[in-house]
Amino acid sequence: MPRTLADLGAEDAKLHTLAKGSRGRISAAEGAALRDETGRTYASANVSLSTLQLSAIQAVVAQAAAAGSRGIEAVVLVAKSPQPDAASLGTVRDLAGVGIPIFSVADGSDDVATHTS
Repeated sequence: MPRTLADLGAEDAKLHTLAKGSRGRISAAEGAALRDETGRTYASANVSLSTLQLSAIQAVVAQAAAAGSRGIEAVVLVAKSPQPDAASLGTVRDLAGVGIPIFSVADGSDDVATHTS
């Protein structure tokens, strides 16, 4: 598994760029991007409303599911201290099953932590 951003393959590096951009555009706490089983990509930031709280991973999985995706190849999470919570991991499992790689990258770091659904 990748240990630094340089170790990510081209497709996963693209996900990192999309996740970072989603977060940065609105100064969100988290940004996430995923690639589905057909190669389509989705990106989102966390949602923090009085009536709705979603992590960036939950939001991006919801986008993919709404677009008809039935699987996930990989997810990238970017945040100040990125650590996928149990609910986010469960959301990935709901759509794609176990063993999906989730790469997390902290702001300003080149280090990549790998988690699985």
